[in-house]
Amino acid sequence: MSGNDPRGKDGTGEGSSPDDDLSARLKRLEMQIDRKRPAAAPDPSSRQDRGQPSSLGVAMRLSTEFVAGVLAGGLLGWGCDRLLGTKPWGLIVLLVLGFAAGIYNVMRVSGFFPAADTKKGPPGS
Repeated sequence: MSGNDPRGKDGTGEGSSPDDDLSARLKRLEMQIDRKRPAAAPDPSSRQDRGQPSSLGVAMRLSTEFVAGVLAGGLLGWGCDRLLGTKPWGLIVLLVLGFAAGIYNVMRVSGFFPAADTKKGPPGS
């Protein structure tokens, strides 16, 4: 009687097969494990607030806003210098203005300034 005897418990060969017995024991063990296992904690990688952008996304947007302002100011200054012949003053002035616009955009996007209320009607109404 080594455990892999195909006969039943009484040795007659009748009754449940070893596979049925093994399946029943396996189901019983799974139920016991499920009862003792603590409830799984929520996965920290799955974000619950889908409306909020990720930190990396916010950082990329802020850096893009700043770089775009500086590049736009530099390109406009270079173009004005070429057209008007005011080298290097157009580039210097518009590069500084682009830098200021980039800083303003970063502050606006990050929420430093309150959002403007665009739903108001004209003044005095």
